[in-house]
Amino acid sequence: MSNQTAKRGLSVKDLVTIGIFTALMLVFSMVGGIFFAPNPVLTFYMPVGSAILCGPIYLLLIAKVKKRFAITIVGALIGIIWFVTGMHWAFALGTILMGIVADLAAGIGGYASRKINAISYMLYSLGGTGSYLVFFADPDGWAKTMLGNGTEQGYIDTMQATGNSAILAVMLIGTLAAALISAAVGSKMLKKQFEKAGITA
Repeated sequence: MSNQTAKRGLSVKDLVTIGIFTALMLVFSMVGGIFFAPNPVLTFYMPVGSAILCGPIYLLLIAKVKKRFAITIVGALIGIIWFVTGMHWAFALGTILMGIVADLAAGIGGYASRKINAISYMLYSLGGTGSYLVFFADPDGWAKTMLGNGTEQGYIDTMQATGNSAILAVMLIGTLAAALISAAVGSKMLKKQFEKAGITA
C-alpha cells in the first residue's frame, strides 16, 4: 500500500465500510466484556475480554480502508456511544484518544504493515482502560461520577475494596496480551482466508 493511497480522502464507500465495522467492533467488544462488566470484582478485566475478539475485525477494516482517519472515526463513534449510554467519561475519552493514537501508528506503515497494524490494535485496545485508570487515580471522583450515572453504591464499594495496584498491572498487561493474540489471529485469517477470497480487494 503506497503512502499516496493512504493520503487520499475517505470516499462515501469508505464511510459506509467504517460504519459497518464500527458496529461490528462495538458488538464484539460488548460480547467480549459482558462476562466481566456486571461483576464488580471482575470488571477490571473487561478491557481484556473486549480486546480478545476485535482484532480480526480491526485488521480487516484497515485492509479494506487503508486511509487516514478510518480508525480515528471508529474510536470517536464508539467513544460517543459509550458516553451517551452512561459509561464513565474517561471510558469514552480513552477510546477516542487511543483511536487517534492507533490511527497515527498504523499510518507509519502506510496501513500495510501487519506488525505495525498489530501494534496499532494493541494501542487502540488500551482505550478501554481509561475509566479504570481514573478509578485508580481518583477513586472518590470516579465514584461520584458513576453514582451520578446510576451505578449502585454496593457495586462501587466492592470495586474500591478489591482494586489494587496488582489488578491495575494485570489489567494493562492482560489487555495488551489479549490484543496481541487477537491481532495475530486476525493477521493469520487475513493472509489465509480473506485475501484468498478477495475480501480485501
